[in-house]
This record gives sequence, structure tokens and C-alpha cells, in this order.
Amino acid sequence: MGWLDSLLGRTKPVKPNLDTLFALPSAAVTLEAATGFVPTGLGSVCFRAAEGGAFALLERDITALLGDAEVEQSSDSFGYTWLVVHRPPDDVSDLVTDLHGVNSSLEAAGFGPSLLCSLVTFADPSGRRLAVVYLYKQGTFFPFVPLPGQHRDNALELQVRGAIGGELPIEPDLSRWFPVWGAPGL
Repeated sequence: MGWLDSLLGRTKPVKPNLDTLFALPSAAVTLEAATGFVPTGLGSVCFRAAEGGAFALLERDITALLGDAEVEQSSDSFGYTWLVVHRPPDDVSDLVTDLHGVNSSLEAAGFGPSLLCSLVTFADPSGRRLAVVYLYKQGTFFPFVPLPGQHRDNALELQVRGAIGGELPIEPDLSRWFPVWGAPGL
């Protein structure tokens, strides 16, 4: 950062800290106690897939890295690829380890700029879904609660922020709490 960047108000991008993902299992316990939402065993990593043999080989390596986890891949209407990992609902630690491994592998292979987010899905007894979303480029989390008809439950999202804000770095800029409509598991 030079003096001209400071003068023009440019800021240095936050370096992602993938290790913050390991705070999710503890936050999941807090979330359940505060709101009744429990882990579903689904987590996913969203990224823009690159063309070419190197990326295809990396995808195969990532799938092999995940071992006994059930893994599926899907694409959304925005051109992003979702790598979905299934684990038993009570195994949030292994799920987070898997997501961390996927993110780290993509980053180490030079595809870090292609990463958009990672999420872990929760549900309450009535079947409502909630995702705790990790923004890769910001190094922060935010809750996302979809409602039918592409609406969201902002009040519940703010309640979840209050519940887990002491355990996870929550994104302070609410305009970055983008909706992840149609994300696997939601």
C-alpha cells in the first residue's frame, strides 16, 4: 500500500484465514442452544471452475482427499460449481475438516481467486434451513435463512449473528450478506 492508495481510500484486501472454519463446531453447539438449529451434515464449497486438465486433475485429487465422505458436484445458474460434502449430522468437526481441505487444496493450486464461499447447513425441528456462510475473500461469516419465494428471514439472521458473533468473525457489512439462493442443502 502506497501513499496514493491511502489518499484515494483504497484498502488492502483481507487475507483469508481458513483456520477460522475450525471454530464452526463450537459455534454449532452455541447455535443449537440459542435457536434450536442443528447441523444437517451438509457442507459445501462454492467456486468458479476453471477450464483445462490441471483443474480436472485437482478436482479428482480433492475427491480422493475426502476419502469416505459422500461427495457430489453441482452447478448453479450463475456458473459456479458447488462441491457438496455429506457427513453424519453429529460430525461437524469432520465436515469442517473436509471443507477446509477443499478450500486449502484450491488455494494451494493457485485457484484461491476462484473461491466464493463455503457453507454449513442447519435445520430446526420445523424443517427451516439456515446456512452459516464463510466468505473466502473477506475471512468472515454470515448467516443466511431462505424463505419461500426468494425471500429471507432477516430477523432470524440477526438473531443468529447475536448468538454466534462471539465465536465467529461475523461480516460487519450487511451488504455483503449476499443470498445464496438454490445452494445445495438449502
